[in-house]
Amino acid sequence: MMRRSVLKIILILAGTLILTQCRPPTPVAAAVEYAPGVGVGTDADRLAIKELVAAFNEAEAAVKKADLDALMKFYATTYNYHGLKRSDVRRVWEEVFLHYRDISSSHVFTELKLVQADGVRKASVTCTGGLSGTEKETGKPITIDSWAREVHYLVKEEGAWRFLGNAGGASLSAPPASAPHHPLF
Repeated sequence: MMRRSVLKIILILAGTLILTQCRPPTPVAAAVEYAPGVGVGTDADRLAIKELVAAFNEAEAAVKKADLDALMKFYATTYNYHGLKRSDVRRVWEEVFLHYRDISSSHVFTELKLVQADGVRKASVTCTGGLSGTEKETGKPITIDSWAREVHYLVKEEGAWRFLGNAGGASLSAPPASAPHHPLF
């Protein structure tokens, strides 16, 4: 009997530990954090990383204000996420802003790759994060979207970093029809 009680306690503690590690990230004051070691490189790489973080923070400011026009500037003209174009992502954001308030996101960069090809600067940022807000109708806090180790593909366009979608390197592991449609990718 004593052994069974100890086993139950261990299982409850293990379950609690697992569940607390699997919950969506808690929004932080800053929109972007990056893991130790991310950002090491040349001066040009460090500058690009500062610019990327600034771009994410600008997008976060637009999200917090529900400023759709300012937010859409963060999407490349050639944006394509599993067939969704800029107009589609605009519609997704319109729906998000229609149904939620106090929206914020968090991003933790764990890997960052910068490339220069054909005179175009591109970045892939492996990121864990979430998009949360409050339902307008019920007043309940909600996780709108969350992701773990997803890759943001960005391109330097007109002097600014912009989301490219998955046009920068689509994963072959999931067919487009089954892919989630994150508004932040």
